[in-house]
Amino acid sequence: MSRARSRLATAIGFALLEHARNRFALVLVVFYIPLWLTLEHWFVTSEPATFLLRATGARLTVNGGHLTMVSGAANTVTLIVGFMMFMTTFKSLAFDSRLVLAGYPRLHLLVAKVVAMTLAAALISGYATAVVCGYWDPVQPDLLAIGLFTAAVAYGGIGILLGAFLRSELAGMFVIIMVSLLDTMLQNPISNPAASKDGVYLLPEYGPTQVSMAAGFTDSVPWPQLLLGPAWFAGSWLLGTAAFHVRTRDHRPRAPHQPHRARPSVEDRGPVGRG
Repeated sequence: MSRARSRLATAIGFALLEHARNRFALVLVVFYIPLWLTLEHWFVTSEPATFLLRATGARLTVNGGHLTMVSGAANTVTLIVGFMMFMTTFKSLAFDSRLVLAGYPRLHLLVAKVVAMTLAAALISGYATAVVCGYWDPVQPDLLAIGLFTAAVAYGGIGILLGAFLRSELAGMFVIIMVSLLDTMLQNPISNPAASKDGVYLLPEYGPTQVSMAAGFTDSVPWPQLLLGPAWFAGSWLLGTAAFHVRTRDHRPRAPHQPHRARPSVEDRGPVGRG
């Protein structure tokens, strides 16, 4: 194995270990997802709800409880993955800075975070889809898992950006929670009857929500919307990379430059006396 691959494998191992040590996130995955979706199944009305699916242009009338459950699944995965990526980026920043100063490539550390995020997002999205399928049968469960995955990676990128940019743990958690809740509320046609209006497509969860709703209630595959979640991730990751580069620079003051003084030649020294 080359040195670069060995460094990357080591960085990925440490990134996965950071996630495994985040017990609070693991508790959220195991218990919060089924609890939230179960509460929605129990308390949200099953009366028909009509909404415009912008991805296909079709106006659908579906079970209101199932519609809310799709939005709830998207909300849970965005919260958890965004929280996980923020915490692992924020808490490891000091250690990453020491690694960079010791010569460890920044790119290896950032790629390792992306690999760990992708694995976590895939597992969490699959788990959320399985819980949803325990209560009703989406038309395309595989596409539903993909839609939730794109939502997870979008907020995973946002978590990396906030972890590299913000200097307060509380501020990062507050931003992720509030943005995810507002995003989900504005995308859900039940909580926001105007969710079909222009402007919602600018939000991170728009594409993943459209894909997930198409998966739950139609046979169509909205290909353009599938790219919106990864596009949000790419933009956030690029900004996070810039912030990570700034935060891991060597901020120690440099020693003042000493001008080089040439040694005087023999002619400049004058005649050499004899002892």
